[in-house]
Amino acid sequence: MRLLHGDGDPTTPEGLRAIYAPPRLRWLRANMVSSLDGAATGSDGRSGTVNNAVDVDVFHVLRDLADAVLVGAGTAIAETYEAKGAPIVVVSRRGRIPDDLRGCEPGAVRLATVAEAPGLAAARDEIGEENVYVAGTSEVDLSALVDRLHEEGMQHVLCEGGPTLLGSLLEAGLVDELCHTITPKLLAGDGRRIVTGPPRDVPVSLGSLIEHDGTLLGRWLVAR
Repeated sequence: MRLLHGDGDPTTPEGLRAIYAPPRLRWLRANMVSSLDGAATGSDGRSGTVNNAVDVDVFHVLRDLADAVLVGAGTAIAETYEAKGAPIVVVSRRGRIPDDLRGCEPGAVRLATVAEAPGLAAARDEIGEENVYVAGTSEVDLSALVDRLHEEGMQHVLCEGGPTLLGSLLEAGLVDELCHTITPKLLAGDGRRIVTGPPRDVPVSLGSLIEHDGTLLGRWLVAR
């Protein structure tokens, strides 16, 4: 593993953690992976068929540094999420808690939804009203949600997608950093990109770049 851009030593766990440490409080970063030809998922619809061991290492570093993990319900279902470490905040307009995240310890799973969500009452009964964030009437107000997380002490928020949620966060101007792994694979097919939604132009600058056996792990800082 070698550092191509930036400062630090990525060859030790402590050094890798220092490279990815958030630079300030109230920081929202997204972590995404894609193949060399831009596919965010493989033929099975999961990122697990795109990533590799070094990407998983960085994934765990980012999880360890996060106060909360923000994820769309569709991604949580497709990737069979488990509640480990920082609270998992599932964004769902329907008020749906993925099956694999049911029955967890209180507070391990939170739900961000809307007042019109058909599953709102059931979600409150299941995980507790204090763990259900109602942000908006029919569309999730992501700015209000992120403010709520910050107010509750979750200063470093990690978004793990999917592409639609990341697009909405970018549109709302809430993303401070994108951690993007490019694995040395060509997948072709119709795999989704790491961001979907209406066209937008978000300038970024390179914070750091690590190379390991052809895999590129970049930190991209969103221009403010």
